[in-house]
Order: sequence, then C-alpha cells, then structure tokens
Amino acid sequence: MPLSRRDFAMRSAYTGAGVALVGSAGVLATAPGALAAENVNTDNAAGADADATKAALGYGPLVSDPEGILALPEGFRYRVITRTGETTLETGESTPSNHDGTATFEGTRGATLLVNNHELKGPRSDWPHPVPLTEGLVYDPAASGGCTVVEVSKHGDHVTEWVGIAGTSTNCAGGRTPWGTWLTCEETEDKAGQNGMTKDHGYVFEVDPHDRRANRDPQPIKALGRYAHEAVVVDPRRGDLYLTEDASGPNGLFYRWVPPHGFRHGRGALGTLADDAGVLKAPVAYDSGGRFVDDLSRATRAGTVYGVDWVDVPDRDAGSTPVRKQFADGRVTRARKLEGMWWADGGAYIVSSFAREESPVQHDGQVWFYDPRRRTLTLKVLLGVNPDPGADGAFDGPDNITVSPYGGLVIAEDGEGVQHLFGATDDGRTYPIARNELNTGTAEKPEYSEFTGVVFSPDGHTLYANIQDPGIMLAITGPWRRQR
Repeated sequence: MPLSRRDFAMRSAYTGAGVALVGSAGVLATAPGALAAENVNTDNAAGADADATKAALGYGPLVSDPEGILALPEGFRYRVITRTGETTLETGESTPSNHDGTATFEGTRGATLLVNNHELKGPRSDWPHPVPLTEGLVYDPAASGGCTVVEVSKHGDHVTEWVGIAGTSTNCAGGRTPWGTWLTCEETEDKAGQNGMTKDHGYVFEVDPHDRRANRDPQPIKALGRYAHEAVVVDPRRGDLYLTEDASGPNGLFYRWVPPHGFRHGRGALGTLADDAGVLKAPVAYDSGGRFVDDLSRATRAGTVYGVDWVDVPDRDAGSTPVRKQFADGRVTRARKLEGMWWADGGAYIVSSFAREESPVQHDGQVWFYDPRRRTLTLKVLLGVNPDPGADGAFDGPDNITVSPYGGLVIAEDGEGVQHLFGATDDGRTYPIARNELNTGTAEKPEYSEFTGVVFSPDGHTLYANIQDPGIMLAITGPWRRQR
C-alpha cells in the first residue's frame, strides 16, 4: 500500500514534523570532534564544543608513516595484502589495479575471504593491469574490469588471490548478500560498440567467493536494470533490493527492486530470473507538509525526514533512453553522486558524496537512512562544503561506508585534497582513523587517491580498506574499542 503525501503529513504532525523519527547516528559536522546538533550550519566548522570532546573521542592523533603509505593512531598497524604491480594472482599475473568496493566472508580454517572490485573502464589496452581473462569467467573479452577473490589465512601470513569475474566494466561498489555472495555493480552505461565494448554494460553480476564453479559463464542480472550502478543492499526480511546510481545530467536515482511473488533468494537464484522479473522502482520523496522534494540536497539540517513513495521504471534496460532520463522533472527525487550503501539497523544507509552547481543546494556529503517499515528517509550525516580540502583535519566526499561493530559508522573519503578513513559515533561526533600518505602527485602539487572498500573482517578484529590508485589493499589492526 503506497504511503500518500497526506498520510505522511498527518504522521509527521504527531511526531514533531519527523524529529522523533531521527535515529542514533545524528549529525556529522565536518571537523573531527564536532558534536551533533539539530540545527546545522553547513559551513565547515567544528564548533566551540569540539575541543572539549576531542581528547576522549576516537583513538588519538594520526602518526605519520615512515613508509609513506598510511598514517594511523598510536598502537595501530597495517599490512599490505595486495598491491598492483607487486603481488600476483595464483596464475602469475599482477594484481589488477583500481581497487574499489569490497566485502568480507568467513573462509575455511579461520581464513578471511574478500571479494575486491576493480574499477577499470573502457578497453583493456587503456590499462597496464586489467583483470585477467580467466577462461570460463569472462563476460565481455573487450572489457577491463571485474573482481578478484583474496584469501587471507587466519594469522595473516599467507595470501592467495584469484579471478572471480572478468570482462566487466567499471566495477565500482556492490553489496554483500545475506546468502554469502557478492553483487558487483558496473558504473557505466556503455553499450556494445561504445568504448570498444562487444556487449552491453551497466549491469549487476553475482560472484560467489566460496564456489569457483558457480562463477563460470557469468551473465548479468538484467532484472535489476541497466544504468550507472554504484552499490546494492538486500533487505533480508522482505527480499527487496536497493540500488544507487552514480550519474549526472540529470542527477541519479536510488532504486528499489521488488522480487516477483514466490521468489526465494539464495546462491545463484537472481541469475535464474527473467530479464523483466519483479518491478524496478524509483523514489518520490515529500516533506512533512506533503510537498514534493525534487532533490535530496534540499535537506540542509541533519534529522530531516522525508516520506517515500515509489513509481515504476518504464524501461529498466534503457534500450533507447537512460533510466534516470525516463522521468520528467517533478516526477522523482534525485541526488548527486549516490554512492556507497550498507544494510544495518533494519534499513539501508545511503551516501550522497557531494552536490555542486548541478544541484539545488551544495554540500560535501550526506548519509541517509531508509527505513522500509516506515517508508522514510532520514538525514543522518551532513557535511558542509569544505573551504580548504588541502588542509588536514576536515572531512568531505564520503563514498564507501560500513557500520562498525564498535558503534557508529566508518566512512571512506573520496573528496578533494587529503583523504581519510573516519568514524562517526552514534551521537554524531567524528574522528580520524587513517590518512592516505601515498602522494601520487608532486611535492609542489600533492595528490592523494581515494579510499575504497572499507569493511571489517567477520570477527571484527581487522578493518580492511583500499587505496584505489595505484591499487593497494590494506589490513588495519589495533586497540579497537567502543566509540560512544
């Protein structure tokens, strides 16, 4: 049953215009230690209370790395798990480059399995280290991207890496399924004949880290649509999938796929669906007064709550018109740079990395929480525009995200200037976890690649993350503790 604008307006009237629906994540101001507040000044400033709480928050200041890779708090350490051009696959080729979305799984004998996307777009000749075209695992032999599976032994003293899927394009983020597989997402709309491709791209594929035979003859899950996919999560109770689109001109959408009646999820089940199975839907959001919201950047205060209804996508395979362009202005709710997602707390955390002139209001990052039971979107995190991205200490451009077993969120930066992994406590304060110190630019004009694929090991002891360029997977350990 759809949630009408009138129903949401009436519900909001009984909950203080939605304020009572705000969850625990609160507001995230940009500077470390900034405290939650119901009214947020989107200027990038910490506020007077930051200094009073900074000492007790997080794990302390970051200590520069003599190896020039990763600054961490005192007592923490890292290990390089894979590195493009240095580590090799079990078949002898180099680890592919451009590490991106990652998930962890329990392996045998205490090992950890990781599925690692490689965001490589266009023809293979464009990249020194594309994903190798392993026999039987190739979708389009012209495409550069794909996934590798990395096995890390119980004590971290042995690493093995092999191809999970090859011949896909621009594998950005994705999502772990409740049944123990990885859904890898192509962030492209290239069709056969474009950019050297021999098949259509812009799909989701399933990769099984446990069963190599299950990955043979990879086929796209066309029921989930063809567009610039970013990430995906699964509602384990209802069976719906939620997906983000990283696109502009116009801004992208946040989608919901509703499975056909009687469908049962499980390993490989999505691959058995007809191309038009289920229903792909786009969101229509409205505020507590019943007014339509055209873009999520309109929310300028953490704690903002929007009601959400859904409309069907006319042509999910985008035969002649990209999916996001199939809706006229005023019909759906859009957002710029819809990126990482994570399912926790009964709903989906959703990242919008930034908004600029293409959007109604500018910001340097939002994290929303979609509650499928209430059918509401709540703004949990809001980053004001960072006036000095080159200066250390401020956060901007959230991308991949995970929910920490120690409370709150851990977020990977893909912003301007200095790049961090940072945490946000349940009450909205922030703290640094790591800083990328691998300068790929010059001393006069330093450049630092984004962090990607942030995720904890199944036992919660190790935080994995990637530096996308040149392509490094890192394992971070230390005295983790509850952040309150």
